[in-house]
Amino acid sequence: MGFETHKMSGSVMVVGAGISGMQASLDLAESGYYVYLVEKSSAIGGVMSQLDKTFPTNDCAM
Repeated sequence: MGFETHKMSGSVMVVGAGISGMQASLDLAESGYYVYLVEKSSAIGGVMSQLDKTFPTNDCAM
């Protein structure tokens, strides 16, 4: 993947700032879209941000 020039081709709204919503927002932004990421709570990360440790690596989720 090289540095390519993308012409902005519109905007999208991603509802939910969990892991999937954040990844979708990044992918869409790299594709040239303006992205509006909307989350109902005061923090992003979804359920993953509520976990203290992740399975199976026992890495910190924060």
